[in-house]
Amino acid sequence: MISHTTLGANNLSKADAFYSSWLPELNARKIYQSEQVIFWEFSGGGAKLAISKPYNGEPANYGNGTMLALQADSVETVNKVYQLAINAGASCEGQPGERDPGAFFGAYFRDLDGNKLAVFFRA
Repeated sequence: MISHTTLGANNLSKADAFYSSWLPELNARKIYQSEQVIFWEFSGGGAKLAISKPYNGEPANYGNGTMLALQADSVETVNKVYQLAINAGASCEGQPGERDPGAFFGAYFRDLDGNKLAVFFRA
């Protein structure tokens, strides 16, 4: 089992505001915060999400081909999360829509540090 996924942030306070603007819509709650890292937990337990300044002191960067996909409970939630993320400064990587007609509805965006995220609902 995966304990958590970590995404790097160059400015943790800006990252906190960004993720706090839309993660609660996915039933996530902040469970730990320090000057180095913020942990989010999703309802139902399982893997957590950490947003962290790199421990080696180097700038945070994203991996080409790396993406974190987060499951939503409805198409409406996908649309709402996407819009909240865009309003908070995310850049679009794919507007909300069906990717596999009738089976998969998703939206894609990058956070303030370029990390790629997807929010999806699977019927």
